Amino acid sequence: METKELDNDYVAHAYGRFDVTLNNGKGSTINDDSGKQYIDFGSGIGVTAFGICDDEWKAAVETQLDKMQHVSNLYYTEPCARLAKMLCDKTGMKKVFFGNSGAEANEGAIKFARKYSYDKYGEGRSTIITLVNSFHGRTITTLAATGQDSFHTVFGPFTPGFKYCPANDIEKLNEMAT
Repeated sequence: METKELDNDYVAHAYGRFDVTLNNGKGSTINDDSGKQYIDFGSGIGVTAFGICDDEWKAAVETQLDKMQHVSNLYYTEPCARLAKMLCDKTGMKKVFFGNSGAEANEGAIKFARKYSYDKYGEGRSTIITLVNSFHGRTITTLAATGQDSFHTVFGPFTPGFKYCPANDIEKLNEMAT
């Protein structure tokens, strides 16, 4: 059975796919199953921003795999602690939050923003304004934050407290924020 047939038979698709089967790459190029080469402008939607099969990244992963491949965040690990320190040193922040996905990171940001607003102003200032045509993830709250009506017709009820502003419309943003 071909890859596309297997995929269509056994994968629950959340969005459409391009009609190409990718199987290997190096640096900024990626190849399909017929050997055709493409420039990877998508970078795996940001996941492979350092390049496909980057040698330094591969070496770091292989070194870590020889020790352990995964540990819950219920435990301390040296790589996690060192990475957190490095990120704080480079950004000037005091703490980092490690998430498993963009949706989880966005959910964390929403929680932090709402907690800050509640602690500082009390109830009544929890609305978050996002952009029309934005995309923030596939959880129920990040779908509510997503500014695309097509995502708001299938699932629900959504987490309340989101408004959507057109990009570059400062007048509308000021109106929505008051």
